[in-house]
Amino acid sequence: MGIFRDEPLFDHGQGETIGILMLNLGTPDAPTAHAVRSYLKQFLADPRIVDMPRLLWWFILNGVILNIRPHKAAHAYQQIWTEQGSPLYTNSLALARKVQERLDKDLRFPVQVQLAMRYGRPSISQGLERLKEAGARHVLVLPLYPQYSATTTASTFDAIADELKRWRWIPELRFINQYHDHELYISALADSVSTPWTQWGQPDKLLFSFHGIPKRYHLAGDPYYCHCRKTARLVAERLHLKDGEWDVSFQSLFGREEWLPPYTQPTIEKWAQQGIGKVDVICPGFSADCLETLEEIAQGVQQVFMEKGGKSFNYIPALNDADTHVDLMLALIRQHIQGWSCADPEYAGYSAEEQAARKQRAMQAGATR
Repeated sequence: MGIFRDEPLFDHGQGETIGILMLNLGTPDAPTAHAVRSYLKQFLADPRIVDMPRLLWWFILNGVILNIRPHKAAHAYQQIWTEQGSPLYTNSLALARKVQERLDKDLRFPVQVQLAMRYGRPSISQGLERLKEAGARHVLVLPLYPQYSATTTASTFDAIADELKRWRWIPELRFINQYHDHELYISALADSVSTPWTQWGQPDKLLFSFHGIPKRYHLAGDPYYCHCRKTARLVAERLHLKDGEWDVSFQSLFGREEWLPPYTQPTIEKWAQQGIGKVDVICPGFSADCLETLEEIAQGVQQVFMEKGGKSFNYIPALNDADTHVDLMLALIRQHIQGWSCADPEYAGYSAEEQAARKQRAMQAGATR
């Protein structure tokens, strides 16, 4: 077997397609200990996630964590699993499908969207292969991580590079590494907060809860903390919130080392004990609702807040497949595909009829699954 994967025989007459690879973190195939163990093994083996000596970590991961954590995590997944499957996957897929529909409607040239997961399925390898089948020689990678972190965005880049280094013909590649302060992102988040406030009123405090990372990653140069703070500040300004009416915290801690402070649950406990009765929580770093938003925040943190004396707790859902989120995705795609010849029908030399035929072939070859 050769080092590189064989490619279809090159055809100079083959039309080109722009591929959009939308990526999220990933999810187990099922809410069972076995499926969770397989998922966690891939996830926690990534050196971008756990940055420590590999041999030591291998013994900790395989000797301790994978024998204990899957059962607890499986129980948590069972609390939020739906008939359609994992909320993270179904919400991400709904977004990708709406983006594809808008692209098909708005653009003359063929653009093919595929959803992939950094860990689990559908894999990055599967997503890239499907784009190749659709004739994509130009690929825009769109990780659904608004704030850059080496633990998420950079890890995605690593995985794509590992896959493409086995290809004989590598597509032209562009990579979106953050959109934490994009105007449409800030606007979409603000709308997701202000709309429910017209129904149940403004809370005493709004908490922006972001996924945490070890503090030493921040001190080593990861810009994630600064991106999170800026996102929260811009949304608070859009909502005309005053100092003291909002704050930022970090959730989903793992291990014993110090992570970015302050932590979400202790913050909520303190607020309840201080007599702050009405709290809303939004998790802007999650593009789609998932275990960390639905089970950890909407269920677990809410319960803690009420037990500590809180009166009202509302979780504001992720953007998921909201129209404002689709608008943001379309704006990012339009911005980053500029200059590719196949995005310009006149420059590419194709007639309107050939453009329509190319678009139809692309849709048939690689419809978003």
